[in-house]
Amino acid sequence: MSSKINWLIQNTIPGSVVLQMWLTQNGINHSLTQRYVASGWLKKISSGVYFRPLSNPDQLPEWTNALQALQKQTNVHVHLAGLSSLNYQGLSHYLQLSEQKIWLGGASKSSVPKWLAQYPNQTWLYCTNSKLMELSERDFIKVTVNGVDLNASNTELAAYEVVEAIGKHITFQHAAELFQGLTNLSPRKVQSLLERSNAVQTNRIFLYLSHYYAHQWAVRLNESKINLGTGKRQVVAKGKFDEHYQITVPETLFHRGENG
Repeated sequence: MSSKINWLIQNTIPGSVVLQMWLTQNGINHSLTQRYVASGWLKKISSGVYFRPLSNPDQLPEWTNALQALQKQTNVHVHLAGLSSLNYQGLSHYLQLSEQKIWLGGASKSSVPKWLAQYPNQTWLYCTNSKLMELSERDFIKVTVNGVDLNASNTELAAYEVVEAIGKHITFQHAAELFQGLTNLSPRKVQSLLERSNAVQTNRIFLYLSHYYAHQWAVRLNESKINLGTGKRQVVAKGKFDEHYQITVPETLFHRGENG
């Protein structure tokens, strides 16, 4: 038992969330886990989910510890996405949310385990990227949040996820405000991303906003290789219609820069 306790101490810190499947893979079966719970080495969050106790015995680990456990201890591919990724890259500090809402991407909402979906005092917003093909390691980066390393969308993918979430998790106006500050996107990465996207409306809005703010990286994109579909799209009600991208946009964001 002492050797397993030593392993647990060496591989976790107070506040670490640990999953029974990961413990089992490392020689700590369910029966032994229950002995650790009884002796105070671990505390239970829900079935199969535990954590190393903190100095305050009533304090639960932060959401960062929970997400890190999912990323490192399972095969479920979930990443910090959209506005949250940009926020922790220091690119959305002027967009404050009214309450803590963390954007998750990659997996479908239904594939996120129940214990994480129902994590206490936490709201998750899901970006499924269902119309984005062939995501690879190049689309992700590591960010550190409250001392915890997490897999996150790179800047280009996070911007795409924000645009895709317009009307669901964010308004057109807030997405546009965010885009204004994205002056240093990689045209190569944006091109690759949009070529892999079958989300016609998202592609159109992404390009509209990039030209609206006259970003220099936008002029280097080859739009002939991007799926822009056909027909009109009503993005916002009572908006003004942009002839070039065939979308409605808020009147306050109608035509400026290269398209104006």
